[in-house]
Amino acid sequence: MSRKLPSLSRRTVFKAGASVAALAAARVVTDSAQAADEAAIRRLSGQRAVDPKHKMLLKGGTIVSLDEKVGNLAKGDVLIQGKKIVQIAPTIPAAGAETVDCANMIVVPGLIDCHRHAWEGQLRRINPNSPTLADYMNATHLSFGTHYRPQDMYVGNLITALGCIDAGVTCIIDNSHNARSAAHSDAAVEALIDSGIRGVHASGAPSAGTWDHQWPQDLARLQKKYFSSTDQLVTLRMFSGPSRDNWAFARKLGLRITTEFQGPQMAALLDPLAADKLVGPDNTFNHCGGLPDKTWQILHDTGATVDVCPRSDAQYALGEGVCAFQHALDHGIKPGFSVDNETSYSTDMFMEMRVAFYIQRATAQNRKFNGDQNPPKPVMVEDVLECATMRGAWCAGLTDKIGSLSPGKEADIILIRADDINLYPSNNAIGTVVQAAERSNVDTVIIGGRVRKFRGKLLGVDMARLKAMTEESRQHLFTTTNYTPDIFAQLLPKLA
Repeated sequence: MSRKLPSLSRRTVFKAGASVAALAAARVVTDSAQAADEAAIRRLSGQRAVDPKHKMLLKGGTIVSLDEKVGNLAKGDVLIQGKKIVQIAPTIPAAGAETVDCANMIVVPGLIDCHRHAWEGQLRRINPNSPTLADYMNATHLSFGTHYRPQDMYVGNLITALGCIDAGVTCIIDNSHNARSAAHSDAAVEALIDSGIRGVHASGAPSAGTWDHQWPQDLARLQKKYFSSTDQLVTLRMFSGPSRDNWAFARKLGLRITTEFQGPQMAALLDPLAADKLVGPDNTFNHCGGLPDKTWQILHDTGATVDVCPRSDAQYALGEGVCAFQHALDHGIKPGFSVDNETSYSTDMFMEMRVAFYIQRATAQNRKFNGDQNPPKPVMVEDVLECATMRGAWCAGLTDKIGSLSPGKEADIILIRADDINLYPSNNAIGTVVQAAERSNVDTVIIGGRVRKFRGKLLGVDMARLKAMTEESRQHLFTTTNYTPDIFAQLLPKLA
């Protein structure tokens, strides 16, 4: 038996026709936009240098500037010429500028990681349960690190830097404490340059194994070979513990100094240097857990910069096991944040911001609960974003160039898609960035005016070559340490 089909009214037919037409038109628009994006990706992938006359207009985004004079704009434009930001306003007429549609995007300064051992990149998550510093050392300095060739330094730094760019980190301070030879240092520097990241290469001596003992004097050669200009993306500094001789040598070369700094014993080493006025704004101190109040006062009074490690201190049971964020705030210091390394966890600064936020909130409430009559105020998302941007720029010694969206500064900028399903609807721009965003939401990354990621795709990266290099390096390290890979291992065996 046949069943009579329902009749369709003219209105239904017209609606259906209109829907089909609308879908077809939308498809044409989508296809056109996709074609334009693909063309832009091809062109930008071949970009090797920034044309000082080229103009780029970031159009119609939500702007979080981190600059009190500029403020924040619910909807606005950013005009870039060459490598610098030239104007920020609600609307900017810019005839001839290349326009990037930033509708439904949040425009923020690039994130800054103040302390990363980039050479360990091929060892990502090799020891996720690592409970102590000794366990971390077993997996790095005392084992694999002693067998690094120059090409392994290159691979580690390159994959770390590219991972940073993908995650919206536009600047890292590369704490390179595996400078086994001049060639090792050259390879590390060249990887940063090749990646296109803004990097501060902090060269340091190895902790174990044989090496050429060319450090620290090799810093003078590095400076002459790679760093004759300060107007470049990659710059140089020293990575050293408290040492009168090392620090004097760095300052003779005009280099800033980064120091791993944890606990009262390390603090005691700083006292005689501080007494002789050898601690100053050119010093950056990592971690800073377990320091006495006297040391915090030295750091405050001398203008030294501090970066704290929200995940690292807890992961490896460093100091008090809780990052020194609140200690820094208690002593009038807004610190930068850092990832430290990737041997146990991820590369992104979004997680560092969130961990710092909740640790501080937990610390403040814990003090209040236990009778503190003057407990700390809870930090706000604005405070945390400032630490991941402007305070990072202070640690990097680059506040004149980066850290905020300001006319005259270089264009280190990330665009975050606020209409992605995990972020939409975005009811608070800064809250969205700090509390919810992650690397997949990073649509575009601009470093010094050069687009390094666009529409979610890293540009100019030969992934097949990168993977082949990484696999070769990793196999070399595993073979030379007699390590049999176990992707389900709870802890690494004793390798040293």
